[in-house]
Amino acid sequence: MKCFIVGLPGSGKSTVGRQLARRLTVPFVDTDHVLEQRLGCSIREFFEREGEARFRDIEGDVIDQLTASHEGVLSTGGGSVLRQENRQCLKERGKVVYLHSSPEEVFRRTRHDQNRPLLLVNDPLGRLRELYKTRDPLYREAAHFVIETGRPSVATLVNMIMMQLELAGVVTAAN
Repeated sequence: MKCFIVGLPGSGKSTVGRQLARRLTVPFVDTDHVLEQRLGCSIREFFEREGEARFRDIEGDVIDQLTASHEGVLSTGGGSVLRQENRQCLKERGKVVYLHSSPEEVFRRTRHDQNRPLLLVNDPLGRLRELYKTRDPLYREAAHFVIETGRPSVATLVNMIMMQLELAGVVTAAN
């Protein structure tokens, strides 16, 4: 079983993904953690030093490898859908869940987070609105399921994803 989670930075991909994997009793991998191990530094440091384009190249390699080999739940970086080949790998190799969050909701959750390079700007809410405008159609293109995050608990979001996976015949209700 392969389930890939996409969404804006701060939409809950890692938190929900970890709990979903626990519920399904499958391994969980966060592509950002794999990337940081490969880069030997934080994504933020790499962004500042090498730039976004170089980061996206390496991210693409990691997504290609993990979508091909990882059995379980995979949470992706917020910009992973920017490249067509990444969207294709995700869509063709597993079930993609888009955690849909409004820019305002993400801002509320991430406003004190200093580890999100794309949000370390003068107007982070404006930046989130730009990211949303660009990325929402790409997340939707890659997704098999769209889950509205709103204000439900992590457990409720996991239940919503489980229901979608059950309806699609990906998992049985016994999980």
